[in-house]
Amino acid sequence: MARYRGPVCRLCRREGMKLFLKGERCYKEKCAIERRNVPPGQHGAGRRRKVRAYGLQLREKQKVRRVYGLLEGPFRRTFGEASRRRGVTGENLLQLLELRLDSVVCTLGFAVSRSQARQLVRHGHIQVDGRRVDIPSFRLKPGMVVSVKEASRKIKHVGESMEFAQGRGIPSWLELDVANSAGTVVEAPTRDEIRVPIQEQLIVELYSR
Repeated sequence: MARYRGPVCRLCRREGMKLFLKGERCYKEKCAIERRNVPPGQHGAGRRRKVRAYGLQLREKQKVRRVYGLLEGPFRRTFGEASRRRGVTGENLLQLLELRLDSVVCTLGFAVSRSQARQLVRHGHIQVDGRRVDIPSFRLKPGMVVSVKEASRKIKHVGESMEFAQGRGIPSWLELDVANSAGTVVEAPTRDEIRVPIQEQLIVELYSR
């Protein structure tokens, strides 16, 4: 499956904000936004462009895609599902993205970034309700238990990630069992519980054009 393989700090600089794509590094002074908060490219620092409404909507969509690591096709399908559900489309979209298995693995702290979480899932280190699931886009539901396979709990970066996550905090819609390297989806997240700094209404307007 195709995916972005370039430098991820470049993506943060393009959006002009931290997307937390590199885990712990994003919280340190080495973060690209801390060192050089200008768009990438030779003329990034001196570039001045008038941004129209379409440009704002497009940037917001690109920002969400990059945060969750999705290509245009899967993202558009997720938006279609969100629009068919009852409620506010933008909030439905973020909720569906947050309930992806790779996103929950990252939020629980089993990985320091969503890309690392995706790798853990793909390599078969993650279980859902005691069964191995290797599909990063697997949609979780309230009551499901996500855990690291017992044989995989000795992986060094899994333990380090959990220690880092505990200091960062776990949202209230998840419960973390540190002793068993497991977490439970208590309920679907509300908009207030989703930490991603996104103006989802701009994305709805973009796809409604």
